[in-house]
Amino acid sequence: MRTQIVAGNWKMNKNLEETEALLSELSAKLPDTNAEVIVAPTFVNLASAVRHLQSSVVQVAAQNMHFEESGAFTGEISADMLLNIGVTTVILGHSERRSLFNEDDAFLAKKVQTALAKDMRIIFCFGEELEERKNNNHFAVVSSQLKNALFNLDTAQWQHLVLAYEPVWAIGTGETATPEQAQEMHAFIRKTIAEAYTPELADEVTILYGGSVKPTNAGEIFSQPDVDGGLIGGASLKCDDFIAIVQAI
Repeated sequence: MRTQIVAGNWKMNKNLEETEALLSELSAKLPDTNAEVIVAPTFVNLASAVRHLQSSVVQVAAQNMHFEESGAFTGEISADMLLNIGVTTVILGHSERRSLFNEDDAFLAKKVQTALAKDMRIIFCFGEELEERKNNNHFAVVSSQLKNALFNLDTAQWQHLVLAYEPVWAIGTGETATPEQAQEMHAFIRKTIAEAYTPELADEVTILYGGSVKPTNAGEIFSQPDVDGGLIGGASLKCDDFIAIVQAI
């Protein structure tokens, strides 16, 4: 049985007081669920979030990390720094990191290797841009992103991976892939993994959908057989919306 996950990526939002208020509300309102619930506040609020959620089932993830252990990398955060404050899950490869900060597959592969060497769990993001879908290149783009960053890993390392398919054209735009489009791509992802590894491994990998998931569409998207939850952006910043999405799984 694959793990179902609803993860909230808060991006560059919420100061310390706002973060603690949202976490308190979320902890108080979170219903019983079989899904893992994860939040990813900004770096400066991670330690506080870990402390705030000590008695909660809600887990804390980082939005990014550097592949080097230390050194002259101004503004960067290492895996050991995250582990030292109790953060064991990290989001890598988000479309905004790729597009705004020019992180390519080779750069992300280094981050993946470092995170795995530190026994961290990775939520690895990938997906096509609008022009690539319009040109019917979306399957090739996704396949390339997976192969270049992940297909050098051995089978055992995949137990530390969660995949998050993000159609870039549906992030922060209000556009959303239809449930059928999400299912089509998630099935393709499993097929690609099965061909590179084994069908058994492909069936075990949790694959999240990310791209303008809202309370109004979450249930239909999550009902697809190969969609195991969501990586939620804007809707995770509002407690009631995020709770509704968790309840939809």
